[in-house]
Amino acid sequence: MKNRICVIFTGGTIGSFSDGSMVSLNPETSSLLIKKYRERFVTAIEFDVLRPLNILSENVQPADLEKMADCVKSVDLDAYDGIILTHGTDTLCFTANLFSQLFCDIKIPLVFVSALYPLDDDRSRGVENFAGAVTFIESVDFGGVFVSFENHAENCKIHLASRLISATQIRGEYESILNVPFGEIRGWRFVYNENDNNPTPSELRRPRKPCGAQKLCTDLVTIQAHSLLNFDYYRFNDVKPKAVMVQLYHSGTVCTEGKENNFKNFLAYCKNLGIEVVIATIDSKARVYGSAVGLAETCIAAYDISFEMATVKVLLALGSGLDISNELATNRFFEKLH
Repeated sequence: MKNRICVIFTGGTIGSFSDGSMVSLNPETSSLLIKKYRERFVTAIEFDVLRPLNILSENVQPADLEKMADCVKSVDLDAYDGIILTHGTDTLCFTANLFSQLFCDIKIPLVFVSALYPLDDDRSRGVENFAGAVTFIESVDFGGVFVSFENHAENCKIHLASRLISATQIRGEYESILNVPFGEIRGWRFVYNENDNNPTPSELRRPRKPCGAQKLCTDLVTIQAHSLLNFDYYRFNDVKPKAVMVQLYHSGTVCTEGKENNFKNFLAYCKNLGIEVVIATIDSKARVYGSAVGLAETCIAAYDISFEMATVKVLLALGSGLDISNELATNRFFEKLH
């Protein structure tokens, strides 16, 4: 143990303060997080701080993500037990999934920490999430990308960043796909979740190949399936994306009857324009519904990963000039469930 952690502050709610009914960024709040942590927890850990940017995560741009990634790359990994990166909750899921690919082979833990409320709000769990990240880093002897997050009335969970799914509506709570976190903090000790869907610590200790895709392309349109969705409104007369991704229902289906609601008609339209179409996500072990028979063979299908991860993989493939199908099939940091 080096008893040293690098903390990268990027803004977000955990780096904000309450100003009446509004939440505002405050660059000094980052120092407050470590101060509040030290007031509550006794530790020999020393913290070195980097501040590459200070933004609300909903406003993140590709250049901001590059700046975050470059900051992580600049860290001397031999000097630290781990890295903690603070981030806003609104786009935490995307950045965590993205970094699980960009840094799939990192040899020390890189842990994302955030908060639903500013640190000056009694409801904030920012300090608890930070403490969970510190405890996790102190407890393990393997690298990878993780998320430390405590939902209401629960223990702090540790998630594989590659399996984090979007926050619940209104409450803003986070879970792993299949509701299987990697572990949790109990009594300020990390407890691994022994589940068949989780990689084992020994698997995490094995070396992983670096990610060849490092650039993002945002020429992607995403469409979420819902009742009576009219595909005819998606017409690309002025600006044509490189790809369209349709988020299927949980059963791997989408409407394939009628006219304007028929995905097959929309698929034919996109193919005529030379636009790649991706459907996500499909459980490779599930039974196929009659409405979806043959559907996966007519376009690009994402199997056994979250929609959030599928989005990351498609954007990386487009940006790095790689084949989308190959990227979706690659398992870099335990994102595949089967």
